[in-house]
Amino acid sequence: MTVEIERAAQAFSAMGSEPRLQVLLCLVRAGEAGLLVGDIQSRTGIPASTLNHHLKFMAAAGLIDQEKQGRTIVNRANFDFLGHVGSFIIDQCCADACLTEPNLSASSKEKSNV
Repeated sequence: MTVEIERAAQAFSAMGSEPRLQVLLCLVRAGEAGLLVGDIQSRTGIPASTLNHHLKFMAAAGLIDQEKQGRTIVNRANFDFLGHVGSFIIDQCCADACLTEPNLSASSKEKSNV
């Protein structure tokens, strides 16, 4: 899966507040089992109405998955997508290094002419 810049920006924006990052980390720590809203609320101290807003925002960005089980909703970190979003940044490492390195061949020629 290749993450396009627009989707990556949406994901980073969804992580871009302290409460949402706190919720996401809570879900990552919970693993594949996920957590119910009440469990997240007790671990983070975020009021239920605010928490629901944050969860919807993160679900829309693809950071979390929400699965309805009867009358409850299990929230899980979307580990595959989170891995791709992290790789989106890391994969850019040194991509332009050849454009910013000094021209070594010119300085080598100058030294050989001495």
